[in-house]
Amino acid sequence: QLGPGTDGIEATRRITARPDAPRVLVLTTYDTDADIARALEAGATGYLLKAERPEELFAAIHAAARGRTTLSAPVAGRVVAAMRAPRPALTARELDILAQLAQGLANREIARTLFISEATVKTHLSRIYDKLGVDNRAGAVAVAKERRLLP
Repeated sequence: QLGPGTDGIEATRRITARPDAPRVLVLTTYDTDADIARALEAGATGYLLKAERPEELFAAIHAAARGRTTLSAPVAGRVVAAMRAPRPALTARELDILAQLAQGLANREIARTLFISEATVKTHLSRIYDKLGVDNRAGAVAVAKERRLLP
């Protein structure tokens, strides 16, 4: 049962987990690497941007219905580029900070817990965001959980 507050990724995950699952084709304006990866990892058959021409959308819907993966050209380019570029690994300290983020701690609390300055926490957060392809704390935690970087 999908209720209020269920985001598209969680809805995709729940829908595609069913034995009789229909195909899920994501239609969105979001084209960050993290958004694309999360949708595809959740089981989406395709990922299209809303800016596509109507005939492209129509063809993609038919392709997805036949079980073929379909991606908007800019999305396909990002996926290929991401696969060609190795993902930079998080350092031990970045993993420590990520674990603190997952517990919901603020920068000041993370700094106190890890005996570092708030400025250092901010520097590490910036690097974590870059490495995970996200732009906020929630995105970092979500991607880290999906990649099993957190316990």
